[in-house]
Amino acid sequence: MAEPDRPVPHRPGAVSLFFVAKAGVFAVGFWSWLLVLVTTGDRVTGAHVLAAAGAVTTSLVGVVLGVRLALQRSAAARHAELKRLLVDISWNAFTAAGNAETSGTVVPFPTLSGDDERGTRERVSPVFDRSTGERPGGRGGNRRR
Repeated sequence: MAEPDRPVPHRPGAVSLFFVAKAGVFAVGFWSWLLVLVTTGDRVTGAHVLAAAGAVTTSLVGVVLGVRLALQRSAAARHAELKRLLVDISWNAFTAAGNAETSGTVVPFPTLSGDDERGTRERVSPVFDRSTGERPGGRGGNRRR
């Protein structure tokens, strides 16, 4: 049987990709301006400092935004895979319960009825008795001395 067509998972990043590209364009502009200033000028001026600061800043912003975009995309892919696995597991458990020939082949979910609840309380020993504050076995209460 062929794999059914599944909807495409949410892929974040249209807006983030815009800002990464915008930072890249600004970085290229600042680096180009700095290159022109360096090749044509004799001495360093305020324009050189401004072009260098802009080039470094926009380059770093582009890198940070690019890393953030990559992390978001990989997290979205992991989330989609996890959801797919959970649906597959629940569907397989549902079909296994429906196809079971006897009730002993599938482990049922635990349910509590009136009799089962009392039996569970008797089997599980509490850490301390809530009414008296004493521990089982007479080892004293849970109070500070």
